[in-house]
Amino acid sequence: MSHPLPDRPFQVLGVQQIAIGGDDKGALRAFWSDLLGIPQTGSYRSESHNVDEDILALGAGAHAVEIDLMEPIDADKSPRVNSPALNHLGLWVDDLPAAVGWLKEAGVRVLGEISPGAAGHDVCFVHPKGNEASPIGATGVLLELVQAPPQVIAALGGAPR
Repeated sequence: MSHPLPDRPFQVLGVQQIAIGGDDKGALRAFWSDLLGIPQTGSYRSESHNVDEDILALGAGAHAVEIDLMEPIDADKSPRVNSPALNHLGLWVDDLPAAVGWLKEAGVRVLGEISPGAAGHDVCFVHPKGNEASPIGATGVLLELVQAPPQVIAALGGAPR
């Protein structure tokens, strides 16, 4: 970074989700849920995001981590949620609007605006790679920043905001 930034106005609290993509959600479910015993807690389908998703929960309460099993609705369209297989990592943050603003100021390539995610929490994505306008990317990983609800902030040690 070429210029000093003000103090970070947010805190990363922990892993919210791990998203795994494949060509066949049934095969994903057979391994992650049926074989390993991780229970399915929901599902999500979005034509605009080209995703048919099963939501599993590892653990309980504020410490639970989602494992999202994603299959593309149309394998020929983008986004290609099945490639790479480890599609993205989601992190809880205690103040998503502050995080997004600060990261943009730092030159991070943030995708779109804050919007509701599959689990109902507000989210925003950081692109894996930078570009000319925003030279910093998430070092090759698609990163989802997720607004932590108050109970998660309290359980994971974030500062109340």
